[in-house]
Amino acid sequence: MRKVQFVLSQKNSQNLLTKQPALAFTPDKIGAENQLVCLYDDVVDQTIDGFGGAVTEAAAVTLYKLSPANQKKIIDAYYHPTKGLGYTLARAHINSSDFSCGNYAYVEQDGDFALKTFDISRDKEAIIPMLQRAQKTAGTTLNILGSPWSPPAWMKTTRMMNRGGKLRPECRDAWARYYAKFVKAYRAEGLTVWALTIQNEPKATQTWDSCIYTGEEERDFVRDFLGKTLQKEGLKNVEVYVWDHNKERLVERASVVMDDKAAAKFVRGAAFHWYSGSHFEAVGIVHKKYPNLKLMMSECCVGIRWRTHPNPWEQGEMYGHDIMGNLNNGMNSWIDWNVLLDEQGGPNHVNNFCNAPITGDTVKDTIEFNASYWYIGHFSKFIRPGAKRVATSCYSTQLEATAFKNPDGTYAVVVMNRTEGEQKFNLRHREEIAPCVLPAHSIATFVYK
Repeated sequence: MRKVQFVLSQKNSQNLLTKQPALAFTPDKIGAENQLVCLYDDVVDQTIDGFGGAVTEAAAVTLYKLSPANQKKIIDAYYHPTKGLGYTLARAHINSSDFSCGNYAYVEQDGDFALKTFDISRDKEAIIPMLQRAQKTAGTTLNILGSPWSPPAWMKTTRMMNRGGKLRPECRDAWARYYAKFVKAYRAEGLTVWALTIQNEPKATQTWDSCIYTGEEERDFVRDFLGKTLQKEGLKNVEVYVWDHNKERLVERASVVMDDKAAAKFVRGAAFHWYSGSHFEAVGIVHKKYPNLKLMMSECCVGIRWRTHPNPWEQGEMYGHDIMGNLNNGMNSWIDWNVLLDEQGGPNHVNNFCNAPITGDTVKDTIEFNASYWYIGHFSKFIRPGAKRVATSCYSTQLEATAFKNPDGTYAVVVMNRTEGEQKFNLRHREEIAPCVLPAHSIATFVYK
């Protein structure tokens, strides 16, 4: 008789990634037809690279304003392989982002095309120490996604990092070499830049650090400059992801690059955000159209209003629904936005305050775990790098489900109930069933061999 580990998080309860009494599979002798969530392990899809969050300057500065005890609690909560969420991925901004304490670049000297003054000392103040602690706690390589919000001001048509503008054509070669220097500089600090995106949100002229690319400009840059530079610098294994913006244009932007064979050979994946809505079908279309292209959720978060929202649990359900929908349409990796923010929802140099799964009050030296933290954990703790998605079907839209087989042979099945009522179902796999009950507004992970 196969035993099933049952882990539950539930609204208005003490159940927060809490183990429940184990369930058991029994032979489906009666041929159950109703209330089934079915697994089909002979239908296998994408492989998971991992889960993680962004270690921004805001996150790192906030961490180091808290007491050593709270610092350890936060690092353990995310990166410890058993006590925490088991994160193995991180995102770092190349130069400053809105969640920096101000604009900065690694080359500030105007006209330094040779990049002789390249210097990551600003990152060494807080970001890199936090990443190093995270990696040590994880006990494995922390794979970092590097994303630029803007080139240095002098490389842009507007001569400023904020409010959009474009990369000056004569700076493309230097900008490509800039990425390579970033990768090598982080490597010298014992950190692995596993992947790069060409530009964060290349369609948006933001009040903060931003830079505009058309799909064709992104294609040409990766084809003629970035891809060749990474190869020349011995960094051909660093994965390059295009787009890095909202899902509603994922299909078109991926297609512009991938339909050019010369550009496509340098591209490993397409990254996307969630701010324009679910658009799970768009993820699925790209997965079907380019089955060898990896798909990454590279950023998601909720606004500062969630600090005082009347139903803060809904924040977690938003995360669960989006992660589930993306996974079921071919997503390989998932990276949240800031892992930590302060009592204001920052720091942020343009007052674009947000919420995070963990928030820290740097005045009172307290930390708070928000609903999104618990929902993320139902995926990241149990769906491990190298896991492969197996097909599922569900009897009702009142439940959402996804399932994976881990490298160690265990299955992890995540089922979510966003309704006001209790939902009963039978988990069915290999002609066996395990009766389950999910309370209202809850999420569960079932693990078994």
